[in-house]
Amino acid sequence: MRAPQPTIQFLGAAGTVTGSAHLVRAGGRTVLLDCGLFQGQKDLRLRNWRDFPVDPAAIDAVVVSHAHVDHTGRLPLLVRQGFRGPLYCTAATRGLIEIMLPDAAHLQEEEAERANRRGYSRHHPALPLYTHADAAAVMPLLAPRPYGTAFPVAPGIQARFRRVGHILGAASIELEIAGEPAVRVAFSGDLGRYDRPILRDPEPVPAADILLCESTYGDRPHTPPGDAEEDLARTVREGAARGGAILVPAFALGRTQELLWLLQELEDAQRIPSLPVYVDSPLSIEVTGLYGRHPEDQDAEMQERVRLNGSGWQGKRVRLVHSAAESKALNRVRGPVIIISASGMATGGRILHHLAQRLPDPRTTVLLVGFQAAGTRGRALKEGAPTLRIFGEQVPVRAVVECIDALSAHAGQDEILRWLDGFERPPRATYLVHGEPPAAAVLEGLIRARGWTVRAARDGETVPLTAEA
Repeated sequence: MRAPQPTIQFLGAAGTVTGSAHLVRAGGRTVLLDCGLFQGQKDLRLRNWRDFPVDPAAIDAVVVSHAHVDHTGRLPLLVRQGFRGPLYCTAATRGLIEIMLPDAAHLQEEEAERANRRGYSRHHPALPLYTHADAAAVMPLLAPRPYGTAFPVAPGIQARFRRVGHILGAASIELEIAGEPAVRVAFSGDLGRYDRPILRDPEPVPAADILLCESTYGDRPHTPPGDAEEDLARTVREGAARGGAILVPAFALGRTQELLWLLQELEDAQRIPSLPVYVDSPLSIEVTGLYGRHPEDQDAEMQERVRLNGSGWQGKRVRLVHSAAESKALNRVRGPVIIISASGMATGGRILHHLAQRLPDPRTTVLLVGFQAAGTRGRALKEGAPTLRIFGEQVPVRAVVECIDALSAHAGQDEILRWLDGFERPPRATYLVHGEPPAAAVLEGLIRARGWTVRAARDGETVPLTAEA
C-alpha cells in the first residue's frame, strides 16, 4: 500500500497579509511553517480566538521564518492547546521571540484591564488572548539552528534556513521530504530589501519543486532608496517647520532601527534639523540592543559601525523611553520633536496614547513607514479617515499624514522578481501567500509571463506536494 501523498494546507496568510501558517503533512509526520497572529479586519481577528484547525498535539515540529507577530503570535495559543514539539528558528529569531511574545502578552493583559476598567468592551469581562504565562511556556521549546545548514525536523523531513534581509534573523525555509523522488518545498517567509542598511541582502534559493512566495507588494515596486530618504528628509523638515510632533508608528523589529540609522545619516548630512528623537517602546529598545549581538545578520557597514561605536546608532539626541511614567511625560513635550513608538500599524502599544493626544492638533505629523493591513488604524489614517477610534472614543484627525512605503521591510515587486531569478529552474508550482488579492493578482500575472505555473493560495485549501513535472 502506497503512503499518502505529501500535502500542504494553507491555514493563514492566504488572501491576506496576516496569520501566516502552512501545514505540511508527509510520511505520517506533520510540520507547521509559522504560526502567526491574525490582525486587521474583525473577521480575521476573531480567528485568533478559535481552536487551531488541527490538533496541536499531533504536530511534530514548527519551523518559524521570523519573529514578526503575524508569523509567531499564535505560538502561545498553540502550546496552550497541546503542542509540545520543537520550535525551530534562527538564533536571532529566538532572541526576538524571547522579547516579543512576553511583550505581546503584556499588552493584551493591559488592554483587557483597561477595557474592563473603562467599560468599552462588548465582552464582560474582557480577557487577553493569552497571558504572560502562556508566552513563557513557548520559550523552552525554541530550538535555534544556523543559516545554510540542513537539519532534521521530523523523520524523513529536513530543513534549511537562508537569509532574506527582512528583519534580524529572518529566513526563507526549505524543506526536503524523503521519498522516491524526494520533494523540496521552499517558503520565502517575508522577503526583505536589497542594498539597504544594517542587514545582509536576501540570499537566493537554488531549487524547489513547490514554492510558497510572499506577495505583499506584488503590485508595485518601491521608489529608489534615494527618493525614500528625500521623502523622509522633506517630511521631517516640514513637520519641524509646523512646530508639532512627528509621530512615527514603527514596527519594533526592523523599522525602528532603520529609522534611527537614516535619521542620523540625514542629520549628519545637514539635510534635516537636529531634533530630539524619543524611542517610546520598551520592545524596540530591547530589540535595538539585540541587533548588535548578531554579526551573522549584519551587513559590512553595520559591522564597521559596531566595531567603531559598539552600536549601529548613536544619535546625538536620541532618548530611550522605558517606563509608562516617562511615556506619559511626553504629553508635555512641545514640538518640534520626533516620537517613534510601536506598533507599526497602530493596532496597539504606546503609539495609541500619542495618537489620542496629538491627532487633533494640525501641527502634528503622522509618518507611516510600513505596510498597513486592511482594518488597522494605520490603514484608516493612510486612507484619510476623519476620525480614529482609540480606547473606545472617536478621536478627530487633524494631523498631516505622510506615507513612505519605500521604507517598508518588505520587498517591492521588482525585488520579489529579483529573488525569483535565483532559482535555477521554475518550481513545478508556485503559490502566492501573504498578500492582499489585488497585489497577488498582479504578481501572479508577471510570474506566469515567465512561463511559471503560479496562482494565489486559497485559505484552507490543501494542495499536493510532488516532484513530478
